[in-house]
Amino acid sequence: MDYPNGQEPGAPIRSGIPEHGRIPKYYAAKVQLETLLAELGEGEALPTERELALRFEVSRETLRQALRELHLEGRLRRLGRGTVVAGPKLEQPLSLASYTEGVRKQGRRPGRHLVGLDRFPAPEKLAGELGLQVGDEVWHMERVLLADDERVGLESTYVAVARVPRLDAEFEPDSSFYAYLHERLGIGFGDADERLETVLATPREALLIGTPGALPMLLIHRLSRDTRGLPLERVRSLYRGDRFSFTTHLGG
Repeated sequence: MDYPNGQEPGAPIRSGIPEHGRIPKYYAAKVQLETLLAELGEGEALPTERELALRFEVSRETLRQALRELHLEGRLRRLGRGTVVAGPKLEQPLSLASYTEGVRKQGRRPGRHLVGLDRFPAPEKLAGELGLQVGDEVWHMERVLLADDERVGLESTYVAVARVPRLDAEFEPDSSFYAYLHERLGIGFGDADERLETVLATPREALLIGTPGALPMLLIHRLSRDTRGLPLERVRSLYRGDRFSFTTHLGG
């Protein structure tokens, strides 16, 4: 069977090989590294840069370029002063399911660390999105997202104080906000609008998530409504591009 560009599904992607066929040295080293990662398995430590450069007969700088790409793709991660083989990316559904549900379905332990919870008068844009009057008070809750204690994202939630007046007293910050709304307040989610884009984290965000500033991030803006169609929350979720992929089901 003939495949587009001669590329069989599941075969190594040829994106690093130019049409003239001359393979860049760093890409050849990257292919060799990928074979090594498959042999080592998740969590195993990589040999030192010096050892790898000698093994693949490339310069240290050429090797570092290959390693940088594997780090950005989420194939490698730092552990202490060394580098280990990373596990598969977390798959998060683009749906009304919460972050907690998505992580648990993959056998990982979800968690959140509270950065801050405060209230302030809603400016015009946010008030309009949440169906409020300018100056009505809103909560802003910022939390670091965790998977098995690994920092993988940062979430900012904006919700009207009138909807959840005792958020600061009743809610456990490391738990699911969706579960709190449903089980404690009887508020159900109806639908939501989402927008996804790629960004670079700000210095503050990179520090909170524990990533280099140059690491690509996946940013999701969500405006959720309750079962009556009333605006409920505005959420800004930032996910590590090397640790997450997103899935959705398309029907026709």
